[in-house]
Amino acid sequence: MSLISQLRRMRWRPPGISTRLFLAILATAVLSVTVVGGITRLAFERGFLGYLNDLATERLPVVAPRLVRAYQEQGNWDFLRDEPRQWFHLVRPQPGEEMPVGATFETGQAPRSDLTGATLRLGLLDTQYQWVAGYRYVVTDGSMPMRALKVNGQTVGWLVLAPFQSVADGGDQRFQQGQRQAALWGSALAVVLASLIAWWVARRLLGPVKQVAAATHALARGDHEVRVQINRQDEVGQLARDFNHLAVTLSRNQASRREFMADVSHELRTPLAVLRGELEALADGVRPMSPAAVASLLDEVKQIGSLVDDLYELALSDVGAMHYRMAPLDLIALVQRLVEAHTPRMAERGLSLRWQAPQARLMILGDEGRLRQMLDNLLENARRYTDAPGQVVISLTRDKAHWTLDVDDSAPGVPEADQARLFERFFRVDRARTRSTGGTGLGLAICRNIVLAHDGEVKASASTLGGVQVRIILPVRRVVPDKEASTS
Repeated sequence: MSLISQLRRMRWRPPGISTRLFLAILATAVLSVTVVGGITRLAFERGFLGYLNDLATERLPVVAPRLVRAYQEQGNWDFLRDEPRQWFHLVRPQPGEEMPVGATFETGQAPRSDLTGATLRLGLLDTQYQWVAGYRYVVTDGSMPMRALKVNGQTVGWLVLAPFQSVADGGDQRFQQGQRQAALWGSALAVVLASLIAWWVARRLLGPVKQVAAATHALARGDHEVRVQINRQDEVGQLARDFNHLAVTLSRNQASRREFMADVSHELRTPLAVLRGELEALADGVRPMSPAAVASLLDEVKQIGSLVDDLYELALSDVGAMHYRMAPLDLIALVQRLVEAHTPRMAERGLSLRWQAPQARLMILGDEGRLRQMLDNLLENARRYTDAPGQVVISLTRDKAHWTLDVDDSAPGVPEADQARLFERFFRVDRARTRSTGGTGLGLAICRNIVLAHDGEVKASASTLGGVQVRIILPVRRVVPDKEASTS
């Protein structure tokens, strides 16, 4: 009873992809062998009889002249009726007579047609279609090859060949059976070879795929350290390399998210704690209500609001929901206004801000508000992370197809290994220093999304001033005045 219960609990599992591939290749091979073998056998059996009949037909032009000469000598066919042995003498191959191609008496070879038993299947009919000699069961309905025997232009008889209707001769049957056995053995060998090839293909091709599948299951369970070791240059190898890259990216994102959550918690906890302490002090009367107390509370609220705004902006840009209103604008005038606004703030930090432009007017097509937000973030980032005394330089250049805007700052710089990750969200080079300066690590990620929305690119590298250079490359577009385009 327990065995029956276990069998009932057992569920049928569909075969794996390796088994399916093996069976598919094997079934294809078996079907191909069966079809080809069947067609070959049918064609052989029919063609073999036709081949034998064609060879036997070669005897007709050889025997016919012999019979005509005998008729001329005897005057009629009575000599064959009286002495049947003479028939075999006339139809049998004789030395000195013309033989079919490949048959010579010097080599002791008989004509190919004689090897088919044509001599025994030849029959002679008179002008009344009455049997005279040879094979008795000849017919004149057109199913048997016939050759007229003429003397002085008149028909004196008919030479008829009875064709094979089936392979009845012992040698022919043995030949046919030998061919059939050879075909069966060949088919069996082909199936065995197809099985071996199918097994090898299933193991060779799907073995690495199974490794990737197992690693994928491990990755889905949260094991971001799993890797696939496949050293191949085909599509499977590319799949393994892409999987490893995906695992590295997920591991990095997971670590960044953990750090980000810790940083956000810290950034929110500090102003919230200050707010709570200030409010409790005001509520208990420990601290009197004054403009200074209100200003302190407002500063903490602004800090929280800035963090929430950054998170909201990043969320919008990630999902493509940030609204862009493209319109012609003067990029130089926009940068000039920002430089004037940020110069006092830079000076407070002991930094100088310089602006280099090639011309007085530069019209581009873009969203002025988003570009202002991007430049604000870049300048604010430079102000926070550049040591005093230092300098920040903004320069603008143009080639045939692009505008290039560079923002360079002085020391400290960023390690080369981290430069490519500066625009990743949640990434910060120095977490401790970031907390002291109040940054959240989201500004550059928002800048990257704004640049991408303008069909541009942004990258970071080492600056000649000793710090970091942020380069923004925007495509040169033909600007039509007073024409606007909106995208979402």
